Amino acid sequence: MTDRQYPIGRFNLQDDYSTEEFTALIDVIRAAPAQYRALVGNLSDDDLTKIYREGSWNIRQLVHHVSDIGLLHYYRMKKAITEPGSDMAVINMDAWAQTTDSLQMPVADSVLLFEAITNKYIFLITTLTVEQLSISYYHPVRKLWLTQKQAVAMSAWHVEHHLAHIRLALGE
Repeated sequence: MTDRQYPIGRFNLQDDYSTEEFTALIDVIRAAPAQYRALVGNLSDDDLTKIYREGSWNIRQLVHHVSDIGLLHYYRMKKAITEPGSDMAVINMDAWAQTTDSLQMPVADSVLLFEAITNKYIFLITTLTVEQLSISYYHPVRKLWLTQKQAVAMSAWHVEHHLAHIRLALGE
């Protein structure tokens, strides 16, 4: 991992995903909470302050961020399929990473929340119809249109991206 900012590479958006590719993306998301729990569950407060590169968020902030973004991904999917064409929520991720919960709260709480929202997200994803999976929404930060399949791909990339950051911070 020579690129410490993008250790697994940048997100690569595909036009579509085969059934096998889409199933693999769902499996990545489904497995992520257990991987985070295994990696950070027994870390000391000192370990949680480690960073993966100069100026980066620390491990504690990364865990809280992944949980927060899990909620956001679920919310965006649900909003897109129930309110097509509506505006999507935008958050200031750097500001969120500086709130007291992101800086001081135990990571166990965010891992628990990440597990719960992932269960809801996976259930929703796996129950969507072909038509619902093709519903698009405008991603206000990336400034592009995403189908629900593409949004799932982004979610899978996101959890792996920050898992790699935590491993770098721990020297793995």
